[in-house]
Amino acid sequence: MPAYIKRQDLDTEYYFKEGCHIIEVSNSDDDPNLSIARARVEPGMQTQWHYLDATTERYVILEGQGLVEVGDEPPAVVQSGDVVIIAAGQRQRIQNTGESDLIFLAICSPRFQAEKYFGL
Repeated sequence: MPAYIKRQDLDTEYYFKEGCHIIEVSNSDDDPNLSIARARVEPGMQTQWHYLDATTERYVILEGQGLVEVGDEPPAVVQSGDVVIIAAGQRQRIQNTGESDLIFLAICSPRFQAEKYFGL
């Protein structure tokens, strides 16, 4: 794969059914091993329980604070700089507990594909 730069475009943000806003920073057939999405959860909001089949996901918290729940683990407080690693098939959700947007990168390997997303 040749080297190149993908530019984030804030105008492409869309609302995803799980309860957050998404910008697909990098998610394409030319890089099938990984995808990167910028997720934004509004204050007081929480995503729905869901899991990704055959896809490991990592949340890299960029801004804000929240409460993340993964599998059967107790809820955990997260803030800027934290990384949450979510194994394939584990249920997950995240809540914004702050007064400003909770913004994080969702990094998936292999890349995110809608047919591997399952709401609970």
